[in-house]
Amino acid sequence: MAASQAQLRAYEWIETTVITKGGDEKSRKENTCYYGVDGNLQKVPVGGDADAEAGPRGPLRKKIAANKKAEVTAYMQSAADLVHSYIPPDPNLIQQSVNAGKLSVNMVEPGRRVRLDFHDYLKAGDLLSVDMELPTNRLLGMSVSSYLDTPKDAIQLDVTMSVLPDGTIYTEKSVLDAAAQGITVTVENSGYRHTGG
Repeated sequence: MAASQAQLRAYEWIETTVITKGGDEKSRKENTCYYGVDGNLQKVPVGGDADAEAGPRGPLRKKIAANKKAEVTAYMQSAADLVHSYIPPDPNLIQQSVNAGKLSVNMVEPGRRVRLDFHDYLKAGDLLSVDMELPTNRLLGMSVSSYLDTPKDAIQLDVTMSVLPDGTIYTEKSVLDAAAQGITVTVENSGYRHTGG
């Protein structure tokens, strides 16, 4: 993963983020992504944001909508922060999980694919799962089942990895499902182009 992260610095790609609530698309954003000379990930919007519905009419409705949007934004930021504490996985937390006997190994396809489940990885009752391709030892995907403050505030993240022609592993798609809020955030990365960096 570390080698692939370094190789990604020579690419630019399109990131498409779709937010749905209760199954209805609320927003869709596209960014061109690349690493700047400072080494930080840069995101440049492509066109305008395509919101799925027009804003409310009237000052009171607009204020209510703005408050609700701020509340949802804060919730999703908390969920995103939590996800970043799982992915990429912390080698020290993985080792602690192994030492505590919280690792289970499940053969998904004998001789081809294995799933490593790390129970109670960060919080009691959570689960970090890592799918690996056995012949190449390549990361295929990850999933996280966790919660914000209480188990009733559950979040689920599923990440699908893919590989570029030069062997660079990248996140092809991630889906964050916040069931308590009825919100799903899907991020797809595509159109990778080598920039020669």
